Amino acid sequence: MMKKTLSSCAVAACVCLALLSGAAAAGLPTIPDAGRAALADFLRERVAHGDVPALVALVVNRDAVLFLDGAGKRDVAKNAPIAADTIFRIASMTKPITSLGVMMLYEEGKIGLDDPVTKYLPEFEQVRVLTRFDPADGTYDARPPARPITIRHLLTHTSGIGYAFSDARLAKIDNGKKTAADLPLLHDPGDKFTYGQNTAVLGRVVEKVAGQPLDAFLRARIFTPLDMRDTFFVVPAEKIDRVVTVHGKTAGVLTERPNPATVQSPVRGDGGLFSTARDYGTFLQLFLNGGRHGATRLVSEASIRMMTSNQIGRVVVEQQPAADVSRTAPFPLGAGKDKFGLGFQIESAPVADRGLRSEGSYSWGGINNTHFWVDPQKAIAAVVLMQVLPFYDESCIKVLRGFERIVYRELR
Repeated sequence: MMKKTLSSCAVAACVCLALLSGAAAAGLPTIPDAGRAALADFLRERVAHGDVPALVALVVNRDAVLFLDGAGKRDVAKNAPIAADTIFRIASMTKPITSLGVMMLYEEGKIGLDDPVTKYLPEFEQVRVLTRFDPADGTYDARPPARPITIRHLLTHTSGIGYAFSDARLAKIDNGKKTAADLPLLHDPGDKFTYGQNTAVLGRVVEKVAGQPLDAFLRARIFTPLDMRDTFFVVPAEKIDRVVTVHGKTAGVLTERPNPATVQSPVRGDGGLFSTARDYGTFLQLFLNGGRHGATRLVSEASIRMMTSNQIGRVVVEQQPAADVSRTAPFPLGAGKDKFGLGFQIESAPVADRGLRSEGSYSWGGINNTHFWVDPQKAIAAVVLMQVLPFYDESCIKVLRGFERIVYRELR
């Protein structure tokens, strides 16, 4: 059977025209033919310019795909073109999915948002807060936290748990064999925003409460109801030839990393999923529809509102440093002003550039420069998938913002 290649990506998007006319009649946002052409041209130009070797981008409203196209090579060494159904490593875009799973269990009364994590994972009784660190030998002092870590702290990245790739102290302390409970907190729970292994811990909580492995829970509760057929931790053998390669950038030079014979990741709540633009767009449509997918309700509107509104009070999302520059630059956009919900960064006022997403939009990304945002004011969501390290590579962010500007310029 022939595969859907780049040339047919645009055709696939155009097949949505009948749906789009219905969307327009219903007052839903649309993108006209000329706008879709402008977006497709932009993707091809960025690949031709050398910004990225490959990408797929998608825009949806509540009911339809408004744009789906890609550019570049899925595997440069094999001269394999990108396709609409190319599978990407979405890394930390796994986090909102796990967070949704937590909220499902919260609605069932099985998890309390202000429960201490020790209720589910007793090993966190031993956790301590870093007070002194010696960069010469990695020794440190620590004290008991001022308050326990709660499920809410984990969902909002305010627990004090960090990542070694973005904190030089943890990079020195962590030998790769330590768990989140073994490592010191970088501050007291609730005091500030620090991006870390929080959602990995939540994945373990889900497993304890649900009584099944996280991948089985996500498949049964989210992927199957949403018909996300190309989202998994282990890529099936028959789909491996759809997986894009990762490129690393050093001194402006891109180097391709061939895919292994087996493509899989450890099952974790904070990363590891493989997915497609269309699958992730379907996940985001669930939020645009207040927790419904067609006639099926997966989660309540109240939970959707909680997930996508400020849950950190006066705390703001702070810029995260780069301890490992091969993996990340400082991130994220909106640091210093934005808020965080239960799994999402929230765009906060003032919005200086009105050519970009609206106030109240929510977003996150994955370390290989996969990105998404949902704009409830405009009733759209968008996904931009690339596979380049480091995270927040300047060229990748230019692609993301350039695509975003055209989306809002062409939206009707």
